[in-house]
Amino acid sequence: MRETLILLAIIMFNVSGIKAQPVISKNENIKYLALGDSYTIGESVTEKERWPNQLATLLKLKGYRIEAPKIIAKTGWRTDNLSQAIEEANLKNDYSLVSLLIGVNNQYQGLSAESYKPEFEKLLQKAIELAGGRKERVFVVSIPDYGYTPFGQPKQEQISQAINEFNAINWAVCRQEGIRYYNITEFTRKGLSHPEYVAEDKLHPSGKMYELWASLIAVDF
Repeated sequence: MRETLILLAIIMFNVSGIKAQPVISKNENIKYLALGDSYTIGESVTEKERWPNQLATLLKLKGYRIEAPKIIAKTGWRTDNLSQAIEEANLKNDYSLVSLLIGVNNQYQGLSAESYKPEFEKLLQKAIELAGGRKERVFVVSIPDYGYTPFGQPKQEQISQAINEFNAINWAVCRQEGIRYYNITEFTRKGLSHPEYVAEDKLHPSGKMYELWASLIAVDF
């Protein structure tokens, strides 16, 4: 745990993002909706190790009354897959907190960053809608860099360049909309030097990596 906190402190100096003070109260029952893909559903880790679940645990320790996260995410989903799944879920617009992390499969499957932008914008607007129109209750997490995993290492430079392009788009959209944004990409670029941050499948983050993400986000609450 001490090693994790030290590394978190070091990396935070290199992590940029759009931040805002929390607007949820410890007196309310918090409904948290997490939207995404394999990184949100936690491919290759246990349920409690998923970063949305770890975030909920940290917020509980801070005194927030938060329910177990509702997660709409699946390994392999692109932006269009997530949009369809949200529509099919027929959700109410009453969530206290909504997170969005999507785009790696657009990149992996060869879709352009340009085509990603309008679909990401649509998803972000939907996330705001699901939060009852309250932008301050929505946050976006940057796309991890899987080039720094054993799976992606052979094409690391190419992958990293593409991930940077996709993240430049989602960051710009969040900046324009005034949405909180957490750049966890630099964390994931420690994957090769810190093998414990990569899951056994040699591609996805481990529970220890997700702990870094959750800790970074929880600081703002």
